[in-house]
Amino acid sequence: MAPRRARTLSESEARDWAAYARTVAPLPGRAAPEVAELAPPPLPEPIARPAHPPTPRPAAARPTPLAVGDQPGGLDNSSWNRFRSGKLGAVRTLDLHGRTAQRAFHALHAFLHAAHADHVRVVEVITGRGSGEGGGILRRELPLWLNLPALRPLVLAASHPHAANPGSVRLLLRRPK
Repeated sequence: MAPRRARTLSESEARDWAAYARTVAPLPGRAAPEVAELAPPPLPEPIARPAHPPTPRPAAARPTPLAVGDQPGGLDNSSWNRFRSGKLGAVRTLDLHGRTAQRAFHALHAFLHAAHADHVRVVEVITGRGSGEGGGILRRELPLWLNLPALRPLVLAASHPHAANPGSVRLLLRRPK
């Protein structure tokens, strides 16, 4: 078997070794190794800047706002009618009764992300009718929460399961990519 030849250091490796060797004290009774000084690396040439700044890219298309009861774009009439009429049954249900708005929001956020991760297609969120003229705070806030950037990409459509029950909303979730 032929003996191995010692590999020579590249210029950058030799520079790094020289810098390291200057920081180490030799063992007692030994002399410090002589390290040849190398020229510093050449400075990179400055990058030529264009005369005009580049045109900004258009922002990513934001999904259209979600409205409860409106057919979204990208959903055919047959699927929309099956969803709206209740033929696509809810696989999971979240009841927000008795929760504060903040706790309800966090519960909704966790619920939708978990359902989406589990490939659930239809879920139902119960907010209750509320005692005020426009309904309770949860019922008024739910459409706003669904349009937030963290939740809007998950939800394709929203509808009340029955016209006489505005305190419950069925959500059709997008398929995970």
